[in-house]
Amino acid sequence: MRRICLTLPTNRPCSATIEAIGEEAAYAAEHFDTEVHLLILDSCDAPAYAEHAETVRRLPVGPRIVVHHLDEARQRDFLQRAIGRAGTTKPDLLLELMLPAGLSYGACTNRAFLIAAALGCESVHRRDSDSRYQVLNGETVFPIHHELTSLGRRAADAAHHVTENALAAQHADKRVAMVGSSFVGELSVDIGEVQRIDRDVYFDLVSLWAPGHWSAEQKRELVDESFRGAGTDPFVRDHSTLALVDPMRVDMCNISFHGVHEHVPLPPATDTIGSDYFLIHLVHDAALPGVLHNRNIENFYTGERRTDAGFTAYQLRYVKFLLSMLYFNVIYDGMAEAGPELTDERGQVRASVIARLVSESTRLDRTENVQRLGALDTAYRKLGGAYAEFADLLATRRERLLDEARSDMEDFALLTEAWGPLVHAARHTPVHPSPGRPG
Repeated sequence: MRRICLTLPTNRPCSATIEAIGEEAAYAAEHFDTEVHLLILDSCDAPAYAEHAETVRRLPVGPRIVVHHLDEARQRDFLQRAIGRAGTTKPDLLLELMLPAGLSYGACTNRAFLIAAALGCESVHRRDSDSRYQVLNGETVFPIHHELTSLGRRAADAAHHVTENALAAQHADKRVAMVGSSFVGELSVDIGEVQRIDRDVYFDLVSLWAPGHWSAEQKRELVDESFRGAGTDPFVRDHSTLALVDPMRVDMCNISFHGVHEHVPLPPATDTIGSDYFLIHLVHDAALPGVLHNRNIENFYTGERRTDAGFTAYQLRYVKFLLSMLYFNVIYDGMAEAGPELTDERGQVRASVIARLVSESTRLDRTENVQRLGALDTAYRKLGGAYAEFADLLATRRERLLDEARSDMEDFALLTEAWGPLVHAARHTPVHPSPGRPG
């Protein structure tokens, strides 16, 4: 029997999502030879946490479902013990990178990776609190169906359980490292209003995540497919493809990993959307088999984004994402060029290669990012209103943002170098230590 970690990181009230993921856990335990560890990493305030705890108490129970509902205090306790056991340098900085004060999409998922290792889980399956499952003919469409059908299998064996096999024969003996899908509904990045106000400004804003040397046509193609997921068409029937999965076709609200997440972490940058998508690119560039299916999750926006504070916070996260792309575009090019060098003779990712590429990127000239900030200022001021006010705020933070974009890469390199010892230590660190016993 395999043991898996189905995880939901959250920093907002989401009892309905917790109920739904509990049903997905029950589905997995019922239909597969699987022990499901449902891991809820809860960064909410006390009232929301209490509401979630009551929801967790009502979840379906079973002999092969174990629920772990951890607030930040218990997450921090586990991390301190695991980091201490790892014996790495800069333990205080590592703790900060794993559990920062600010919001970090990569860090919350990295915590899930380490805790999954501690629980003895062979795979991690992530969902998001601002999404829900589709329903067809009264039946909920759970992505974990495809994930447990293929994840971790030899690609040659997984080929018998997919609709389409687009994988070259040379990869047949490799294990399926990722199974994922996308979303339907609202854009994954909250800039739909910009598109409605001014389509030309929308192009200017979205195209800024492309490499600076790309042609206008390449940027147009990128803009046309960015942040849309699988569109708006509802689920009708299953379709799955074994392939080297295009990173633009999957999203972190609907993803599962086997193996790769124990060798390389996600970038721990704070207040940066997209910082959790790195492994999707790594799986592709390392030529690790994946399965793309169509059990897309429905994405929706929470009310918080419509507040003044929510608007400002989200636009800052988007700006930091754009600035991070100076570095990631070069890292992705380096991974593509490295090709076979990204994996060892066992087909496992070489963390040392990734750490080197990330570290080298920190020496890039940041002129391109200066130009990005100039283009952002122009675009936001064209939109007027709250966007122009945000441009004023952005102008006061230019140097700080430029510095943070580089230091985020330095932190990522450090965490990547420490990741192997951290995962090894986590495997020997109990998530829930017994009273009176050391962790």
